[in-house]
Amino acid sequence: MDSLPTAPAPGLASLLKDFSLEMTGKDVPKLEEARTHIPPGTRINVTFLGNEDLGMRLAAARAVQRLGYIPVPHISARRLRSKAELEEFLAALRSEGIADNVFVVGGDPTTSHGPYEDSLALIWSGLLQGYGARHVGISGYPEGHPTIPDPVLWTAIEDKTAVLAQQGLTGDIITQFGFDVAPILTWAEEIRRRGIGTPVRIGVPGPAGIKRLMTYATRFGVGTSTSIAKKYGFSLTNLMGTAGPDRFLRALADGYDPKRHGVLKLHFYTFGGIRATSQWIADFSAREGN
Repeated sequence: MDSLPTAPAPGLASLLKDFSLEMTGKDVPKLEEARTHIPPGTRINVTFLGNEDLGMRLAAARAVQRLGYIPVPHISARRLRSKAELEEFLAALRSEGIADNVFVVGGDPTTSHGPYEDSLALIWSGLLQGYGARHVGISGYPEGHPTIPDPVLWTAIEDKTAVLAQQGLTGDIITQFGFDVAPILTWAEEIRRRGIGTPVRIGVPGPAGIKRLMTYATRFGVGTSTSIAKKYGFSLTNLMGTAGPDRFLRALADGYDPKRHGVLKLHFYTFGGIRATSQWIADFSAREGN
């Protein structure tokens, strides 16, 4: 296991520094509109969805690089139909000079479309570093996964971080978004207790309609009790409004202890609203004096 790195002083300023964003292959025009609010060098993850193709994913990653950001293409293990399809994607990334950073995930399909049953299988293949990957992101689930038991999740994250270290690859853990800080910090502390020093990017839902947030939360098994919703700043009886993560971030900053939680950063899920999310981050940072 890798050693625990030294963390910065806690607080909103340290959390908001070096945040990352997520976009789909269809979000390139929105990224163009958002560029004035996104700091140069920001890591921007590009999804690997079932309704996207190779050309769309590559075009999005190229746009991220062209605009001065770091593209982090996703690779969905269970969506890959063959080793050849994986190699085609990796070769295309390498030819574009954007293969250094990738994020691997099992993906939504419950059964594999091809030879890779999970993200660990992708890592074990050796193809990632063979095609130039140097930094590999993996998933974390502080509130568990709807279909994967907790012991399996813990074994998987331990195995993936260990294999990445053996292969000489750096990485980070990007968590599923949540509304309740307590289980996230408990999970982060457990990660460190298990000897995993990999930096963690805490998933944060960008500002969005409450109904949309509830839909995504239900899909991914995120807790949405009335008490949790109240902490986040919205009511489950009024789904017509919008909500931003300001209360969540303040609570996270209040509870963040680098000695217990290691390096924590933020990863914003934009839900198609990359401009709204990036502008919200800029405004929130200005209000908080960061």
